[in-house]
Amino acid sequence: MEYLDFEKPIEELEKNLQKCYEIAKETGIDAGCKKIEKEIEKKQKEIFKNLTPWQRVQLSRHPDRPFVLDYIKALAGDTFLELHGDRNFADDKAMIGGLGKIGDQSYMFIGMQKGRNTKERKYRNFGMANPEGYRKALRLMKMAEKFGIPVVTLIDTPGAYPGIEAEERGQGEAIARNIMEMTQLETPIITIIIGEGASGGALGIGVGDRVFMLENTWYSVISPESCSSILWRSWEHKEKAAEALKLTSKDMKKLGLIDDIIKEPIGGAHRKPEETYQAVAKKIIETYNELESIPKDDLVKQRMDKYAKMGEFSEK
Repeated sequence: MEYLDFEKPIEELEKNLQKCYEIAKETGIDAGCKKIEKEIEKKQKEIFKNLTPWQRVQLSRHPDRPFVLDYIKALAGDTFLELHGDRNFADDKAMIGGLGKIGDQSYMFIGMQKGRNTKERKYRNFGMANPEGYRKALRLMKMAEKFGIPVVTLIDTPGAYPGIEAEERGQGEAIARNIMEMTQLETPIITIIIGEGASGGALGIGVGDRVFMLENTWYSVISPESCSSILWRSWEHKEKAAEALKLTSKDMKKLGLIDDIIKEPIGGAHRKPEETYQAVAKKIIETYNELESIPKDDLVKQRMDKYAKMGEFSEK
């Protein structure tokens, strides 16, 4: 288990608890483990009750946090069948897509996959999709529409890949087309931000009938570090930038940009991943049950109205 800077008091207590367990196992004597457990629980509640926006950004990037494939495996199990390629250029390893079941209901799962180690991160391009990734995602969405299968998108990306070759292959067009096509897709779309939701990279699969965020995630046009480097010419003000960007789940719910927040276990999704998977599965099932009875034309109209009402504007 890795600990973030603000988790250091918990780290010390958990080390003491581990030693306590070892002593109790060797001697058969209660060495006060219950007391330490209560101290840990108290300290966790104290720390995680009032996290700053920057601390939530750090939690969203925690190295032990579940990734897209972890969620899909937990939600769909052996029923998941990954589908590859955009039928035009290549198969983008940063964008995962395929069919799977939760219970008896089939879903088209789509999301960005990061890596645990250097080799995986390079293979997955750090979760940054190329144009072919967004075109693969759109191909799978259109397939889901054809067969009347609901779409579930799971977002966790630091942004679309910004390389020259991605721009040459039409990165902006691919993202823009996905946004346009998703507004008109005649099947339910459920979108969940499970980690980082950065920039157009997230929006490329982020248009949904219902959009949810896990509690310790963020969703913004730019990362705090990049915002800080533009405004202050340095990353040193990233905490201030995170505060100003209003990028947390609470901020997004208050602004009416998402529909609901999925609670995480105290300490973050990585602390009790199974509990997090269950919460996500429950939200998907409840939402699909709500959306499945809506006629296709009404579904599309409601989705387009939802996004048309966002933001403030005036006509002259």
